[in-house]
Amino acid sequence: MTDLERQLHDYRLTTAEILYRLPDHPGLLQSFVWQTLDIAPRYPVLRKFLDHWRVHIDAPLHSVRIAQRGVVAAAEFRLANCELRLH
Repeated sequence: MTDLERQLHDYRLTTAEILYRLPDHPGLLQSFVWQTLDIAPRYPVLRKFLDHWRVHIDAPLHSVRIAQRGVVAAAEFRLANCELRLH
């Protein structure tokens, strides 16, 4: 499925800021920003990514903040009143 098809099926641009603890220095937090198209409020793509993180990356998660924005909205589609041609 293309990105446009996903957006027409309620996928929205989702940005996750992931704070995690450094393995060698657990008192320090590191930030990682990740973006993808996903569906709120279940966020199946983000959940799959976080599950992969927990299993394969040796850096415990501290917190995840999520922001979401619709890239394509119905208000952005307009009919053209004219057509211009060059040569």
